[in-house]
Amino acid sequence: MIESIKKSMVMFLLVTAFTSCNQGATLQTYYVDNELKPGFASFDVPASFVDVDGIEMTDQQREAYESVDKLNVLTYIEENTDADEYKVELEKVKVIIKNPKYEELMRGGNSTDGKFVVKFLGEVDNIDELIVFGNATDKGFMIARILGDDMNAGKLMSLQSVLKDAKFEDTNLNGLTDFFK
Repeated sequence: MIESIKKSMVMFLLVTAFTSCNQGATLQTYYVDNELKPGFASFDVPASFVDVDGIEMTDQQREAYESVDKLNVLTYIEENTDADEYKVELEKVKVIIKNPKYEELMRGGNSTDGKFVVKFLGEVDNIDELIVFGNATDKGFMIARILGDDMNAGKLMSLQSVLKDAKFEDTNLNGLTDFFK
């Protein structure tokens, strides 16, 4: 009987510990909850989608490219929605990325044209998830989750020049590239 009570108490403590560890919304849950809603557009892109054949890369760039598994992008276009709804959704994302588990790598932009922030989960030389969040005045906002194994921030930044010359196999991403114009 006492053994049974002890086991029940241990189970109760474990359940309580696991449920209390939930620290609110995450970018992943926000993405899943909103990807099909009006005003939102989502793209899930495997790294192999970017054709880098024929592009000369350094060993560091090749290693960075191979460390990326996929890219999840969620956009919210302001012109397709009510201004108040846009503000609510923008604030939800800002609250999520303020979570201390997301470490800031860099930020930029201005209040006239728009702002961006790059955050990550993991260590700088062993990133599990790189997050790019940007909001552009009169356009909307975009969240890009770059997922991979052993990604390195410095090496990933070296891919900028490679991506300018890369070919994308699908024109469905034109909406995403228009966001940055």
